[in-house]
Amino acid sequence: MKATPTIRNKGLQRDSLQAILMILPFLIGFILFSYVPIIYILRYAVTDFNGYSTANFTGLHNFHRIFTSDPDFWMSLLNTVILSFCKLLVEIPLALLLATLLNQKLRGIGFFRVTLFMPAVISAAIIGLIFSLLFASFNGTVNTILQNVGLIGKPINWFGSKWSAMLVLGIASVWQNYGINMMFFLMALQSIPQEIYECAELDGAHGLRKFFSITLPMIAPIFESVLLMAIIGSLKVCDLVISLTNGQPGGTTEVVMTYIYKFFFGNSGRNIEIGYASAMSAVTAVFLGLVTLVYVRGTGKMKEGQA
Repeated sequence: MKATPTIRNKGLQRDSLQAILMILPFLIGFILFSYVPIIYILRYAVTDFNGYSTANFTGLHNFHRIFTSDPDFWMSLLNTVILSFCKLLVEIPLALLLATLLNQKLRGIGFFRVTLFMPAVISAAIIGLIFSLLFASFNGTVNTILQNVGLIGKPINWFGSKWSAMLVLGIASVWQNYGINMMFFLMALQSIPQEIYECAELDGAHGLRKFFSITLPMIAPIFESVLLMAIIGSLKVCDLVISLTNGQPGGTTEVVMTYIYKFFFGNSGRNIEIGYASAMSAVTAVFLGLVTLVYVRGTGKMKEGQA
């Protein structure tokens, strides 16, 4: 016996209502913690609000200050781009290599999967403490090892210059983030049907030929998503820098998020300038949006060229 249209429509309405109720908590949370803060940021970006006194409307003064009289903001943005680009050159290939090795069917491979993923669940504050001790100037483990093997004569002050401190930041960031990317790649590799590899072996493909001709094309969609998330996450790095260098020496390792953070909360001797920090947040958001747009357009054109 077939259901009448009325009964079928009632069933669809009930399913739709159930679906709406299920996503409603997430939707409310998304609006409260995403759109409402954006509205507040845009509201204060055109004021001189400092968290205490009355917010006075200043128009585009904050944005004019950013573009004409605050070179430190642009230096922090440049530091962010340099740190992100250099660390991703190591992080993504490393994550893919480890995922490929962990995809092998070997005894005890589960232990290595858990061990290599562990840095991803450690707090950034803990990681900052670990690497500050490892690279300490005089009693650090790294200096001790380098001296014992004869590579250096005297201890290196890793946090005494910009580029050595940036190197430590890059190493710490790679160690913190490669694990989650590795797991994404591992799931992508495990979704590839083994029959494809068997057919390729019958045709004489082995080793690197299979990797570049089968593995990479098959995981390309996930690779693009992982790379995009890694780029955006790297450009938004903040807590690791604060816990490891806090912008030192002399603010030369400041990244854009820590620079904005210190204006929001008045750290490192700065006055609290919520209005100006809001304007910098808006400019940074536009920059991140442009990076995302360029990446999406670029990958889209690559797909069209391959098609």
